Amino acid sequence: MPLGFYIIMAAQFFSALADNALLAAAIVVLRDMDAPASYVPLLKTFFVVSYVVLAAFVGAFADSMPKWRVMFISNSIKILGCAMMFAGVHPLVAYAVVGLGAAAYSPAKYGILTEYLPHRLLVVANGWIEGLTVAAIVLGFALGGALIEPAMMKNLLAFDLPFINTEGRMVIVIVCLIYIVAALFNLKVPDTGVDHKPLKKNPLYLAHEFGHCLKLLWQDRLGRISLAVTTLFWGAGATMQFILIDWAKDVLHLDLSKSIMMQAVVAAGVAVGAILAARLVSLKGAFRVIPIGIVMGLVIPVMNGVDSLWIAIPLLILIGGLSGFFLVPMNALLQHRGHILMGAGHSIAVQNFNENLAILIMTTLYAVMIKGEIALSWALTLFGLFISGAMSLILWHHRSNQRRFDDTAYLDDTHRH
Repeated sequence: MPLGFYIIMAAQFFSALADNALLAAAIVVLRDMDAPASYVPLLKTFFVVSYVVLAAFVGAFADSMPKWRVMFISNSIKILGCAMMFAGVHPLVAYAVVGLGAAAYSPAKYGILTEYLPHRLLVVANGWIEGLTVAAIVLGFALGGALIEPAMMKNLLAFDLPFINTEGRMVIVIVCLIYIVAALFNLKVPDTGVDHKPLKKNPLYLAHEFGHCLKLLWQDRLGRISLAVTTLFWGAGATMQFILIDWAKDVLHLDLSKSIMMQAVVAAGVAVGAILAARLVSLKGAFRVIPIGIVMGLVIPVMNGVDSLWIAIPLLILIGGLSGFFLVPMNALLQHRGHILMGAGHSIAVQNFNENLAILIMTTLYAVMIKGEIALSWALTLFGLFISGAMSLILWHHRSNQRRFDDTAYLDDTHRH
């Protein structure tokens, strides 16, 4: 891989590291405010609102200028969100601003891969970027959990810095510094030399264009299947974050700091699965991993029978590994089809719209379940069966397509069918 690829990876790593550490900080701030328990999953809901509402515009924005500039601007918005949370703005509102930056960042960070690398390297590149993103999740949650440990926080607050008088504020400052590091790497991301489309100023035109791209990708045989898989994965994965925190507290009897760190265990499994997929699965063989998603859904309810940390850790690594193994090939295939059909930025914006709409719906439903005091065991069971059932329907639809079309030849075709 060329040097520029590793700079892109570094920028993505530090930005994702800060995103996940900030989630821990926001949870602490909500705790200090004595906010209702249902507000915790709503953090993710507010974070992804921008992905859904602005989907028609962020793709066009990402395609209108060099990707490094888009990434730098987006990281600056994230820093603004941190500053708002530090200044006392409600965590849900401040985290929504960070989500605005993330929504603008995403089409650029993925779109630059399709501009910078040949398509034969996309699965490997996605293995890298998903693996590093997951590593950032592991370290982000571990960092966030470690920072709010009473002993660590006591030592940090002992510095008696001006205005930094709470746990939440201390974590926010550290996160903001990480975002600044990411922004510095953004400035070194190479310009791919790809022609950029001038940004249209008419929002109705952009909305119409986005609707056309959305329809185009859902009508594409390969795009439809890969989009359905990744949409399901990200909606389920975001919800699983908060189910896992509650499960670790209620079943494993861990404190908030250690419950947040349990996210890192799942993420470590995802990283292993992503690396294996990058080595073992080609772009043409991407659909062979769909049954792995069915198995993952069936494994999740097994958590109901686990009350030991030493059994929980390998089980969570297994769940993460299965999800990482089927996500990477599907993501690479989706990017390849989207790049061919409509361009990198528009394609990622469509992908983000669908995936984050799923996150919006599923995390909100989980917040409603918490408010309705539905038993955690029921939530885990319903969650796992939903994933397995949905993946089974996707596999059935794909095999139905296979009986009618040769998708291997279709994958190489650069025209819309």
